Amino acid sequence: MEWRRDMASGLLALLDDVVALAKVAAASLDDVTTQSFKVSAKAAGVVIDDAAVTPRYVIGFAAERELPIIGRIARGSLKNKVLFLLPAALLLSAFASWAIMPLLVIGAVFLCFEGYEKLHHMIVPHATHTKLSPAVDSRALEDETVAGAIRTDFILSAEIIAISLAGIVAPNILIQALVLLAVALLVTVGVYGSVAIIVKADDFGVYLAQRGGTINRAIGQVTVHCMPPFLKMLSLVGMVAMFWVGGGIIVHGLHGYGIDGPEHVVGAISDAARAAVAPIGGFLAWLAEALASAAFGVVIGAVTALVVVPVLTPLWRRVWPADYYSPHQ
Repeated sequence: MEWRRDMASGLLALLDDVVALAKVAAASLDDVTTQSFKVSAKAAGVVIDDAAVTPRYVIGFAAERELPIIGRIARGSLKNKVLFLLPAALLLSAFASWAIMPLLVIGAVFLCFEGYEKLHHMIVPHATHTKLSPAVDSRALEDETVAGAIRTDFILSAEIIAISLAGIVAPNILIQALVLLAVALLVTVGVYGSVAIIVKADDFGVYLAQRGGTINRAIGQVTVHCMPPFLKMLSLVGMVAMFWVGGGIIVHGLHGYGIDGPEHVVGAISDAARAAVAPIGGFLAWLAEALASAAFGVVIGAVTALVVVPVLTPLWRRVWPADYYSPHQ
């Protein structure tokens, strides 16, 4: 009888351990979910820009190839994040955490530079010349387009992973890995799912318009006519978000290195907006801070484009003697 009591006690203790482990696992999963959405939101500027840029890669291809092309780019994007960028981020976090902030600031400067390039092209439009060789078949052209899109995505994905890593508050590397993996999946599905809907929206509009019926025809015509301005608006929102996110990262990064001036200015503007209209003071403070950070991002982007890039480009060409590559041009 004694051994039965010991066995029962052992089973109860084992069950207690299992329950405790289950609680820890549940808390960890909840922590992963919460942090995944939080850090994904912090990378919103890059995500919006990614969604705004990608539809142009299917322009000129047959309608039946649009979704397969987007699918190929999405798979390449997920590969970029999971196989290359996620392990690199974890290694940095484990062995060189001091390098995260400098890399984040460098990525933020690139964001501001990209935003300024978009702003410059918006203010001073440039003719776009696309050279296509008649000898290149459609499959080769598609492969080349997808490869270029995946290279561009690598840069944007690196910024997303870096911003996400900096925003994770995790006790161990496993939680960090799970959060980054969740972010990679959320962002990839969100961006390329949205792109697929955007790309096929005009086809859906045409389908509705051709079905007949007053309501179907009206919805179809509105959809077809609204897509071009919607894409322009999305591109504009992406550009502003790049300045906002990039400028904000640089402001906080400079504060971390003891350069407090920009953060004090942004804080003063935010406080003044909060006091202006008390009932909506919180929203006005957030909006003022975002606009001030975006304005700072415009300045950083302009300095980078007009001063830094002209100096570094000749040096880059000496090290890498290929045509200068700008991913959004």
